[in-house]
Amino acid sequence: MPQTAKKKPAQKNSNFFRWIMFTFLLFLCCAGIASLLTPGTQIEEVPLSDVISRANDENGNIEKITVEGSNLKITLKGEKQYTQISRKDTAGTLYEQGLIDQCASLNGEELTSCQAKYPTIEYIEPSNFWDYALNIAIIVIPVLAIFFLFNSMMRQAQSMNNQSMGFGKAKAKLYGPDKKKVLFSDVAGNEAAKQDLAEVVDFLKEPKKYEKLGAKIPRGVLLAGDPGTGKTLMARAVAGEASVPFFSISGSEFAEMFVGVGASRVRDLFAKAKKNAPSIIFIDEIDAVAHKRDARGGAGREDEQTLNQILVEMDGFDNDSGVIVIAATNRVDMLDKALLRPGRFDRHVNVTLPERKDRLEILNVHFKNKPVAKDVDLDALAAKTAGSSGADLANIANEAAITAAREGHKEITNTDLTEAFERVAIGPERKSKVMNDRERKLTAYHEAGHAIVGHVLPDSDPVHKVTIIPRGHTGGVTWFLPPEDRSYKSIYELKDILARAMGGRIAEKLIFGEDAVTTGAASDLKHVAELSKEMIVEEGMGKQTRNLVYPEGDMGYYTIATGKPYSEKTAELIDQEIKILSDEAAMRAEAVLKANKPVLDRLAEALLKQETLEEKELEPLLKDAKLPPDAKLY
Repeated sequence: MPQTAKKKPAQKNSNFFRWIMFTFLLFLCCAGIASLLTPGTQIEEVPLSDVISRANDENGNIEKITVEGSNLKITLKGEKQYTQISRKDTAGTLYEQGLIDQCASLNGEELTSCQAKYPTIEYIEPSNFWDYALNIAIIVIPVLAIFFLFNSMMRQAQSMNNQSMGFGKAKAKLYGPDKKKVLFSDVAGNEAAKQDLAEVVDFLKEPKKYEKLGAKIPRGVLLAGDPGTGKTLMARAVAGEASVPFFSISGSEFAEMFVGVGASRVRDLFAKAKKNAPSIIFIDEIDAVAHKRDARGGAGREDEQTLNQILVEMDGFDNDSGVIVIAATNRVDMLDKALLRPGRFDRHVNVTLPERKDRLEILNVHFKNKPVAKDVDLDALAAKTAGSSGADLANIANEAAITAAREGHKEITNTDLTEAFERVAIGPERKSKVMNDRERKLTAYHEAGHAIVGHVLPDSDPVHKVTIIPRGHTGGVTWFLPPEDRSYKSIYELKDILARAMGGRIAEKLIFGEDAVTTGAASDLKHVAELSKEMIVEEGMGKQTRNLVYPEGDMGYYTIATGKPYSEKTAELIDQEIKILSDEAAMRAEAVLKANKPVLDRLAEALLKQETLEEKELEPLLKDAKLPPDAKLY
């Protein structure tokens, strides 16, 4: 681990300069107090008799006598001052000697002559402690205010200087041996990914075993997978297993509005990692700074400078430095090719969505410390959650605990688990939404149409649940669950999905008339359009465009006219193919529902009565449904 850096000389100089300024201001303060307490002219003490004789002398040179308590301040005509402090009643003494009110009985020229002969006598209130304190405060407070203002400005300037000095420093978080370790045993599922990463751990622990055979340390490992699959957890498990420092940073933390800052942070990050070698650098969401470069960019762009520095660092540090870069992304298609080549990211690890057995392991991990009822079936939940990520399963476990607490249960029950699953998958029930009788009837036939078409078609998934209680943004839900995990879908399965999606709109048309269709099927029609386009553009499943795909990821294939990787003529052809698939799906759904009109009515009535029908309750209602010849594909 790096040692704590010593204070910089610049910081010592700054403190020294601050103390000099403080001493200077303190000196000014003391000088001001001294000037306040010290008279401005020379003062000498003389006997009171001398003052009286000088005052009574017609040719005396006393101009003014100031009386302040027992203190007499004599001002001579030559501007020299002297004072005499005698007994307490100094003013009375002056009166006895005829110096006060001497001219009071005169007027006219006699008064003027008298006033010119005798000195002026002025009485002022004697000064006390608070007068001196006030005078001192008048000087001290502004001086202190100036000092604190100056000190604050100096601190702010130093802070701004420190920020500017650390602007190019990496903001990576260091997880050392003192932090809580994450091990592979804490990561459920993804055995293939863990096996690939276990070799990296073994290399960090015993590099000589590989070096003897001429093997080189992998410079980079790229973790690719859908969001929530545990890529970050995998990287932390590698660091925990290897017991090495782990520097974690996200791609967006390199980016700044100032050109060159990102590159500087990359250099600083790799320098820290080398000092702590063997170590791991983990860059999360690397696509934020490592996306593809094109001709519209330039060497002066901040993001490209950052990427170039990453490329240089990964291809430039020594093989024996013991630094491994692990990056995570869910958009591999956006990464620059130079980053993906061997020598930089030598190993690509796909962190896939968990399979059924992996989902069960993940659920067991998340329910391990929660009170669960004995009849809770986590295996059944694992079967229902096909396509869910580890983060989704963790959310379901948390929602189940929240639901149990809200209902006042001491343990998590199957009911809590089901409610949590459905809340995460399609949203919470909106029981407060009130529908009139017509809306309830329309929703019942709409959902019944989905259920019957999906049940009858041979390549569709089984119906799991039907409800007319609004959930999320939907008025009702018909739920289909696959019996097992599948990696691929055939064209027959996709066409059955399109047909059952059209079942709701067709049921509305058959029951309420051609012109009585509503907006309730908007999400179904959107799903049909999106899936049809995916089948044509990405899967090559059109009749006239069979085996042709139009990848939209590479801008090099885009045409100016359409902004797509195909011409205007091809765009029209794709629109025609999408319409063919949509029309075929509607035709098949209509054929199924016309052939099973009694079943449609029976199922709709059951929904109006019970609102929600589970899989076991649906079986007797759908047992008479049949597949008409017009709806068959083969």
